[in-house]
Amino acid sequence: MANQKLDKLDRQILKLISEDARIPFLEVARLCNVSGAAIHQRIQKLMAMGVIKGSQFIIDPEKVGYETCAFIGLNLKNPESFDEVVQRLKEIPEVVECHYTTGNYDLFIKIHAANNHHLLNIIHDQLQPLGLARSESIISFHSAIDRQLPVSGVLGEE
Repeated sequence: MANQKLDKLDRQILKLISEDARIPFLEVARLCNVSGAAIHQRIQKLMAMGVIKGSQFIIDPEKVGYETCAFIGLNLKNPESFDEVVQRLKEIPEVVECHYTTGNYDLFIKIHAANNHHLLNIIHDQLQPLGLARSESIISFHSAIDRQLPVSGVLGEE
């Protein structure tokens, strides 16, 4: 989607809620020097525009038993089966991201597994039957950077 028309107040709201999703709307209103109703209306507008996709609690996969994180590049035997493969990937709960890509892979996915053996089982039992020509796995030891994009300064805006 093209760059949304966001004014200074929209960007200020986005900055505050991206830093702390649990910040009360009245606190956002106070910091933005507007009414609580204005913040509520702006949040609703930003959601309707698709700028805000929702809010969620972020669970640390390692803390709940998923010790292995892997990125896997997939090459399909039949690239025209993209949509079917993506639908089947959605049925594998350990697949947390899937990207259409340029370059060496048709699809690039992120998986969380309990351990390397569990990852091997997912690859062998669930990914290979999707009609892969080949796959390449990269195991992540640790995420050095994991953050939201900054809201202010996007494309030269202030």
